[in-house]
Parts: sequence; structure tokens; C-alpha cells
Amino acid sequence: MPSRKKLFIIRHAKSSWKDLELSDFDRPLNGRGKKNAPMMGERLRDKNVVADIIISSSALRAKKTAKIIAKKVRYSKEIIYDENIYASTGMLIHKIVKKIDDKNDSAFFIGHNSDLNMFAQEYVNFDENIVTCGIVEIEFDCKHWKDISKSNAKFISYDYPKKEQK
Repeated sequence: MPSRKKLFIIRHAKSSWKDLELSDFDRPLNGRGKKNAPMMGERLRDKNVVADIIISSSALRAKKTAKIIAKKVRYSKEIIYDENIYASTGMLIHKIVKKIDDKNDSAFFIGHNSDLNMFAQEYVNFDENIVTCGIVEIEFDCKHWKDISKSNAKFISYDYPKKEQK
């Protein structure tokens, strides 16, 4: 079993505010979100990133983002939708991540701000705003998800739709 765990914190793609009758939970992706989610999925695929598990908020915009990215990285397993991720806190994300099965070495976690920002700040002092469809990659030097901590966390990368590609 590898002695490292990789976590990709992914903020959902840009959502639409067009229909003001919809609840926040039910907002779909807007045009930019529908363009950015596949682009970011392709960037992950081009970096040979493999997801062993994808956990997503059950809000519509997060679910759509998860499905699009999963398709682009050729993820064929079931996406886990967790209603607790919507309007959660950094601490709740921490609890969910620590419960990931250890057979999964690489996890995608798709959610919302400010929760994702709090999590990234806590573990790797990441203090930028994670923009819509932004991806923060963190590596943990441990064998078990339950053992992740600030002391074994390492910031690897931050990618987002408007970032120049080399």
C-alpha cells in the first residue's frame, strides 16, 4: 500500500442565477460552467490524474461538475453524493475525508466555498480564493486517510480555468 494519499479539492463549476425561483441547492451550471468543467477534467486527464473515488456535494451544480469531470478522467465507478457537503464546514469536510476507505489512494472532493477554502487553509495554509472549477491538489504522507494532518500535508498545485497552461 502506498504511503501517500492525494486529495483533489474541486469547487463546483460556475452556476446560473437566471431562474430566481430555484433554490440555491437546485441551481444548474451556466454556460461558462458547462465549458470550464470539461476543460478542467481534460487538464486532470492530461496530467494522468486518476481518481480512485469521487465524493461530491449533492447540490445540482456540484453533481453536474462531478459527472463531467468523471467522464473526462474516465472514472467508471459510482460517484458518491453526500448531502452533508452542501453548506458544510471545513471541519465536516475533514471528517468526511478521514473516513475515505484506505483502498483509495487518490480522491476527488467536489464542493463549495467557503468550506473548501477553510479546509485548504487549515491543511496547507492555502489562502487564495478557490474560484469556480478551481482544483487544489494536496498530498498527505500517510497510509491511512484517518491519519491526514497539517503536519503530513503538502500543497502540490492549484489549477483553475483562467490559469495559463504551459
